[in-house]
This record gives sequence, structure tokens and C-alpha cells, in this order.
Amino acid sequence: MAQVWLGSVALVAVLTVSNSAAPLVADRLEVNGVNLAYNVQGAGEPVLLLHGLYSNSRRAWELPGTVQMLAADYQVITIDLPGHGQSDKPEDADAYGTQMVDDVVKVLDHLKIKKAHVVGYSMGGMITMKLVATHPDHVVSAVVGGMGWMQQGTLLADVFARLQGGARGMTPAACVQSLGKLAISAGDLKDIKVPVTVIVGANDPVKQLFVEPLRQARPDWPIVVVPEANHSQVPQRPEFKKAIKDALRSSAIGDR
Repeated sequence: MAQVWLGSVALVAVLTVSNSAAPLVADRLEVNGVNLAYNVQGAGEPVLLLHGLYSNSRRAWELPGTVQMLAADYQVITIDLPGHGQSDKPEDADAYGTQMVDDVVKVLDHLKIKKAHVVGYSMGGMITMKLVATHPDHVVSAVVGGMGWMQQGTLLADVFARLQGGARGMTPAACVQSLGKLAISAGDLKDIKVPVTVIVGANDPVKQLFVEPLRQARPDWPIVVVPEANHSQVPQRPEFKKAIKDALRSSAIGDR
């Protein structure tokens, strides 16, 4: 099951890596000895974008036009997560898992942003879910794309730690093997008060593995299904961008 998901996320990186547009020069913040690359564009309510496994901010958000779309109305913050893009790629497992959630908080604190809308895709969706469960005071609203509920203590959560290998490109295997630590309990899920919108492709295996359990546990959270789209196709689709903008409009800071 995890292998199916890993194959899907690897395809996302393959489909976008060929674009030769030059990446933006990133600012940097050191957290626990790891240099994190981030960019800030636009003005308005802050929106933080978190990319998926084996990807980076440029591939996931800049090339599909999501940053450009949002920066017209929002302050958009993108981070290359540890092991990805222009950030450091430590082999130490302690740099991944829940540390990536802490990294997000550190970047927001560094930018003096008290609360932000958070949009995460795939692995970024895992981080977003853990963030709203453990640091809700930093989140105005959340959009979880290509992911749902990874329940603590289940086989789907535990299998990552037992995966042999998992390294692709410059991303260390330790990153993949840490993903189960981003799982959340049923109690934590029930206690989330932050408004959350879920976006998933109709043909994405994540829909059955992670989104359907979430639908049963949190029927109050809207789920947008992108028709005839798999895991790699959703970020390129206009329905994905529209769903993000709709979710942000419905959860404006001034309305809360």
C-alpha cells in the first residue's frame, strides 16, 4: 500500500523535473543545524504552501502557476522541506517526521507571522494535518491535497518505518521512513477546530486509503474530488487551484 503511494508521488517529481525555468533565489533559515530554503511573494493574508515527497516548492507550486495565482491576493510563503530542493539534505532521521512540523512553525515565527492559511499536498498534506492537530494556534485554515487521515497505530502509518530504501534523487531514505510519525490519533482528529478542506483525485489511491476514513471520521470537512485525475495530475488541474482559492475565501482572517 505504501509502495503504491510512493510510486505515485515519485511520478509527480518525474513529470515536473524537465522544466528548465530557473528557480527563485531562496532566503534561508537555520533550524537545528539544518538550512531551510524559503521564499515569500505577494502581500495580504499569509498562505503557506508545503510540497510533497521527492518534490520541491518550484516543482509543486511555482511551475503549475499556483504561487503566481495566489500572490495576486495573498502573501505566499513556500518552503523547501528538509531533504528537498534548495534545503539541506541530512541523513539523520531526527531531521524529518515531526521535526518538519516544527520547521514550519519556526519559519512562520521567523517571518513574524502569527497565523497562516496552510496548503499541503501529499507529504505536505501529512505535515499540514499534524500541524493543525499540534499547533492549531498557528493555523487560520488548512487545505489538505492528495492526502487524508493517516491514523496513528495503523499498518498504513507503521509501514513507512519498515520500508527498506526509499531514497530518490537527493532525498534521503530517512525522510520516507519518518513519515509514519506524522500520523494522528482519532482523538486528535476529532479535536481539530481549524477549518479544513480536502482535495483528492478521483483516481488517486490516496482517496480510498486515507480520504475515505477521514470522510467517516470528519463528515463536516468538505472534500473536493477532481474528476479523472490521479495523484500526479491533481496539482496541474484548474479544479485544484479553484478549490484552494474557494477554501481561502471562505476562511478569511477577517471572517474569523
